[in-house]
Amino acid sequence: MAKSRNTRRAKPKDANRRTKKKISPLTSDEIEYLDYKDVDTLRRFMSDRAKIRSRRVSGNDSQQQRVVARAIKNAREMGLLPYASRVTTQRRSRGDRPERGDRRPRGDGDENRDETPRPDGDTPPVTEAPAAEAPVSEAPPVEVAASEGEA
Repeated sequence: MAKSRNTRRAKPKDANRRTKKKISPLTSDEIEYLDYKDVDTLRRFMSDRAKIRSRRVSGNDSQQQRVVARAIKNAREMGLLPYASRVTTQRRSRGDRPERGDRRPRGDGDENRDETPRPDGDTPPVTEAPAAEAPVSEAPPVEVAASEGEA
């Protein structure tokens, strides 16, 4: 005889949690046509780093999301919206790591010079040798003979 299965399964933990469905700003503001030139409305669907917000975040349905994405891409192409915007964050300083201001500047043309003091107190030698001056000779000027075609 076969064992009878337990037909009752454990409910998922999140079964009782129902999230409220987000309402699209396009439907709440009754916007029927979204143009790429309407930059203020399009910015509502972009993050602070200029990424297009997902449907889950914005509340759009799939058709609205396609229209919004196409309008944002057109506005980017026309130069009305940025492709990406840089967001700077303040780094926490660590005791063992120098801050950015403490670093040597890069690309100043003196890559061959090392100005850091050595442990023995000597300063490092300069690797660039001064150009030696060539002796100037007083040679008489050479005259170039004209060719036969020129008179």
